[in-house]
Amino acid sequence: MAPSTTVPTVADIEVPETLLKKRKQNEKAREKRLNDAAAARKKARAQRKVIFKRAEAYVKEYQAREKEEIRLKRAARAAGDFYVPGEAKVYFVIRIRGINEIAPKPRKILQLLRLLQINSGVFVKVTKATAQMLRLVEPYIAFGEPNLKSVRELIYKRGYGKVDKQRIPLSDNGVIEAALGKYDILSVEDLVHEIFTAGPHFKQASNFLWPFKLSNPTGGWRTRKFKHFIQGGDFGNREENINKLIRQMN
Repeated sequence: MAPSTTVPTVADIEVPETLLKKRKQNEKAREKRLNDAAAARKKARAQRKVIFKRAEAYVKEYQAREKEEIRLKRAARAAGDFYVPGEAKVYFVIRIRGINEIAPKPRKILQLLRLLQINSGVFVKVTKATAQMLRLVEPYIAFGEPNLKSVRELIYKRGYGKVDKQRIPLSDNGVIEAALGKYDILSVEDLVHEIFTAGPHFKQASNFLWPFKLSNPTGGWRTRKFKHFIQGGDFGNREENINKLIRQMN
């Protein structure tokens, strides 16, 4: 009679210790990934609530500002006076001429303003220093005070952020939060608000925005670019009329 043989079961086979350790590590890593994903979803939900509440607050702030402007205009008209709006806080500056025959100083200022190409545009906070700079390069630029609609359309339609010297589209609020979160700027609406109101972190927000690349204006330029706007030309301070030019170039 042949001796009986027993077939070893899976439970009887010893698993190498290294394999057991690897399994435990994989389980821990998987558990960590799941926990991190759950935490990220929770944070994103909380973040969306914050962003939504802020957006609502901004809308109320803009509406209140508009109503106050209308009230002041009516009061001035009733008193037989003219309403003079406050000084501009922010300019949108567009380069309209090339580099031919530019003196070294204006050329350097255009570099400091990051206006390296024709039809490029940037937001600039109005200060005594920036006003002097704009005066020196006035023949090469068109500028004026952008309204809320212009700021929002520029950032939403043509806005790119500068991340590690790369031009990144603002398709995700995460891009903005990663770069400007330390300044409490978490979303596109936060960015719009900071620029439009010339907030405390305007410089960081403006430098984060890559210079806007605009198109030639619809219908072309009015005349040769060597005349000032008030003389029927194109360069210089357009004040509120910059918004019309932005529409034509956006």
